[in-house]
Amino acid sequence: MKIGIIGLGLIGGSLGLDLTKRGYEVIGVSRQQKTCELAVQNQAVTEASLDLSILAKTELIFVCTPIGAILSTISKIIPHLSPNTIITDVGSVKSAIVYDATKLWANFVGSHPMAGTANQGIEAAEYNLFENAPCVITPFGSTNHEAVKKVSQIWEAIDCKIYKATPEIHDQAVAWISHLPVMISSNLIDSCINDENKDVVSLAQQIASSGFRDTSRVGGANVELGLMMAQYNREQLLSTLKKYQQNLNLITDHIEKENWQKLQEILTNTQKQRPKFID
Repeated sequence: MKIGIIGLGLIGGSLGLDLTKRGYEVIGVSRQQKTCELAVQNQAVTEASLDLSILAKTELIFVCTPIGAILSTISKIIPHLSPNTIITDVGSVKSAIVYDATKLWANFVGSHPMAGTANQGIEAAEYNLFENAPCVITPFGSTNHEAVKKVSQIWEAIDCKIYKATPEIHDQAVAWISHLPVMISSNLIDSCINDENKDVVSLAQQIASSGFRDTSRVGGANVELGLMMAQYNREQLLSTLKKYQQNLNLITDHIEKENWQKLQEILTNTQKQRPKFID
């Protein structure tokens, strides 16, 4: 099976490594010749080019570009494709992509592998990035069932755990567990560095350890991705931000009123519930 990958960064490159390792012929496309050369050299792809026409004989294409470029990329590759070619993406937002992409190409299937690192580019690509990672497939009424089956099979072939959801359910869920944490984490860093007492900021920077490192990680990562989360999942992110703010106000109120029993109840419940998200 010949598979195309457009966008040879961390996700696209890692996907290519896992697919070539399993014997698939992988055709890569990038905007930079150096990236194409590195991808071939590192065996992330079988061959690579700046020219989209190289994808003409592929059976399945993964669009691994930033969210904002997915739809325009699909439009550009359509003239080169067989009508039977399947297109999927890896974007972390689905409602803003899936419906319009399906209008452009009937064999489109939305997918979102929940994997990544803080690093970027083809140099950051690694084997087994998707091992045991959840991958959400987001079909809706008119989605081609055979295309869904094929896309799911490829993700399963590189050891992803497959989940299916509507684009709307997906977007609300990732707003809670992915997009909101980026904004909270960013705000933590911003609030800390803007403390009026610069001696406090200086000491905080010197003594920060695992707690701050873990909590601030996603807020200090990919700026472009964080911005696109807000732009393309705006309504769901706003909803979670407002609910989060309400709960934060409740905790603030308990502390102000020294209502330690209520605070203990919240902390006890969150301690109990956390394993359901990470185990």
